[in-house]
Amino acid sequence: MPRRKGSASTVSAIREVQRQAGSVLAKLRKDIRAKEIELAQLKRDEEALGRLAGRGSAGGDGGARAPRAASGGGGGGGRVNWRNVLAQLPKQFKASNVRQVRGLKDKRPSEIFAAITRWIEAGLAKRKTRGLYEKA
Repeated sequence: MPRRKGSASTVSAIREVQRQAGSVLAKLRKDIRAKEIELAQLKRDEEALGRLAGRGSAGGDGGARAPRAASGGGGGGGRVNWRNVLAQLPKQFKASNVRQVRGLKDKRPSEIFAAITRWIEAGLAKRKTRGLYEKA
C-alpha cells in the first residue's frame, strides 16, 4: 500500500504545479494585454507626432518622404489631408468649392460630404444653411 500513498502525493504535487502554472499563465496574459495597450497608445502618439511634423502617418522611413499636395498625391489614389483642404477654402464655402481644390475633382460626393461632416463635428466648420458652410 505504500505505492498508493506515494501515488496520492504525486497527484497532489502535479495539481500544485498545474495550479501554479495556471497562475503564472494568467499573470502573463495580463502582462501581454497591458503591453498591447501600451503599444497601441505609442502608435497613436507616433501618428499624432507625425501629423504634427507634417508627415502624415510616420512610416518607418524616418520622414524621408517629400511633402505632398493637399490631395495626397496624383491620380486620386492617395490619402487626402482634409485639414489642408479646409485651409484652402474661403470663409464661406459650398461642396462645389471643396471639389475645386486641386486633386479633389474626381472624389465621390460621399467623400466630400463625409469630410465636411468631420469638420463640423470637430468644430472646424459650421453649417449656415443647406449647402452653405462656414469655417469656425
